[in-house]
Amino acid sequence: MVRTLAEAVDRGDDLIRGSVGVDELKRARRKETLNSVVAVILLLQGAATLVLLRRLLPGLRRRAAIKPHHTPITDTTVSVIIPTRNEAHRLEPCLVALSRQGPPLTEIIVVDSESTDGTPDLVRRANARDPRVRLEHDPPLPEGWVGKVWALQHGLAGARGEWVLGLDADTEPNDGLVGGVVMAARQGTYDLVSFAPQFAGQSAAERLLQPAILASLVYRTGAPGAAVASDRMLANGQCFLVRRAVLVAHGGYAPARDSFADDVRLARHFAKRGVRCGFLDGRLLFRVRSYRSVGEMWREWGRSVDLADATSPTTQGLDLALLLLTQAIPLPLLLASPLVPVPLWLVAVNLLIVAFRLGVLLSIAPSYEVRGVPFYLSVLADPLAFIRVALSTFRRPYAWRGRKYG
Repeated sequence: MVRTLAEAVDRGDDLIRGSVGVDELKRARRKETLNSVVAVILLLQGAATLVLLRRLLPGLRRRAAIKPHHTPITDTTVSVIIPTRNEAHRLEPCLVALSRQGPPLTEIIVVDSESTDGTPDLVRRANARDPRVRLEHDPPLPEGWVGKVWALQHGLAGARGEWVLGLDADTEPNDGLVGGVVMAARQGTYDLVSFAPQFAGQSAAERLLQPAILASLVYRTGAPGAAVASDRMLANGQCFLVRRAVLVAHGGYAPARDSFADDVRLARHFAKRGVRCGFLDGRLLFRVRSYRSVGEMWREWGRSVDLADATSPTTQGLDLALLLLTQAIPLPLLLASPLVPVPLWLVAVNLLIVAFRLGVLLSIAPSYEVRGVPFYLSVLADPLAFIRVALSTFRRPYAWRGRKYG
């Protein structure tokens, strides 16, 4: 009996040792899998960081912010075109500011698209103060056109200036804007040039989210004022200057007729055809208050933030991967590192990527009229910015300003 008990004990010891061996094997396999995953992440992040550096480094040599030009320019003329659709709540500051602009500004064409909120009456009152302001109504929207682009095309037909300056209704020009953009075009020998704004009037929630979304654009296209390839060029339709003869020779705004990112589509289209194009820092020239809430910004900016209308699907996919690796996951990885066994070298790589991100944040800081704590905490919203770009990439918008598109 004693012998039987001893044999049972031996068998139990063998089972325990076997169980421990299995557990150790499982732990070893989990560790091996984790190491493989970490190695893949490191490899991908390393490659993405090199791409990001290549895009960001030219920004160190970018042109300084364009200054307003107050001295009258009398050897050229500029026609401003403002497309509107129910803009009565924000158009007046734009028109008042434009009325203070002298030569080379010769006409301000407001093209209204079936507004029902009193926008035409507001423009007529502006005309009584400044005869250069002219109200136009665009014809019914043709098949295959987006409303804003159609309004610009209609305005172009009646424009007489050597230069055509497209402005959005939400822009508030500083004195000397028109002279400033013409001088910038001449100095850079540009036939097409657009300008990044200063952001004003934002709520704390907007200042938390909007800089993160803006950083996603910088990551994909580089900084304003830096030299970039034609297929990476960014543009801003809020302040978009083109030599009229060049615009007409290339079909006007028609190459971007069906685009929700018409400014970028047009700039890249022209650049690929040899037109000298630029995108410069215009924060000293004008302010914008594009959206009335963070929710509206999330919806409306999201229709074009993916740049799908000017970017191939392959490039979009690669850009999403870049944003995931260098903007969306670095900070979460660092925050999780005290809780998860992450190798120190992966922590070091992500610290470097976050340092680049903070550098981008500081570089765009002058473009915000008010910054405060929400602005500097906007790096925490980077995962949300990635989600917004991804949603826009995979879901094309179908409505804008009350119009539905196929």
